[in-house]
Amino acid sequence: MAGGVLEGKFALITGGSRGMGREMAVAYAKAGAAGIAITAAPGTDEQTSEIQDELNEVLAAIEAEGGKGITLLGDVASAEDCTRVVEETVKAFGGLHILINNAGKSGRYVHAGDGSLSISDVDPAGFKDVIDTNILGPYLMTHAAFKHLQAGGWGRVINISKRTDSMHRSAITPYGPSKAAIEAATIAWAEAMYGSGITFNALSPGGLVDTKFATGTIDGRGLDAKVIGPMSVWLGSDASNDTTGCRFVAENWDDKLPVDDAAEGCRERAIFTPPKRETPLEKAWREPGS
Repeated sequence: MAGGVLEGKFALITGGSRGMGREMAVAYAKAGAAGIAITAAPGTDEQTSEIQDELNEVLAAIEAEGGKGITLLGDVASAEDCTRVVEETVKAFGGLHILINNAGKSGRYVHAGDGSLSISDVDPAGFKDVIDTNILGPYLMTHAAFKHLQAGGWGRVINISKRTDSMHRSAITPYGPSKAAIEAATIAWAEAMYGSGITFNALSPGGLVDTKFATGTIDGRGLDAKVIGPMSVWLGSDASNDTTGCRFVAENWDDKLPVDDAAEGCRERAIFTPPKRETPLEKAWREPGS
């Protein structure tokens, strides 16, 4: 849809075949994004054909909103795949402005099926798989995309996170800790690239989302995946030009407020203590609304 707040912008959304990735892609189409690339890869318990079918469905939803999209199979834990999907996105659209690091893996790839809290019951290969996807993946995607974001002097990197109190819940899985690591990386990258025109922010849905992500099935529990849409659009727009290194919770969006006020209502203080050195990321530790 032309004329929206994302008009002229090209976006790449990893993990875009379902759940929050799907809803962000549709929200971006509604907001007028000029091109939306959606990528995904099958987990060890999934088939490639299943993921491609899901990607095709999301592409149809993008096009139904008047948007233009492409689908790309790619594993964010593979540097070669990350480079390929970024280059194919730029080839298709002529540029790249927004990267949403949404692809992730959960505890279902770690436990033998009973959710045991015993370290001896955790699959080390699954543990590594989650780390590679959730921590290495956003870095590899950002590394592959950065020169294209930098070329235009304007860019967005949005790292999908989770609720803070569940990052350290009693479980022998790296999923929660991996998101704490991404929160730290978001702040570090934001400060390192401050003034470049490229911003880095973390976005949590606010709680359990009713998608296939956690267990492989949709069971009617948790937030509707659509909750992620409005806040993700604001972060991808010019309205967030002065916002970097911050954390937002999508569930807190109030559509009765002006969009900038609604976005500020979603902001939370960084989950870490502020540094003792000077930092340009003062807003990251500022109380919301102040």
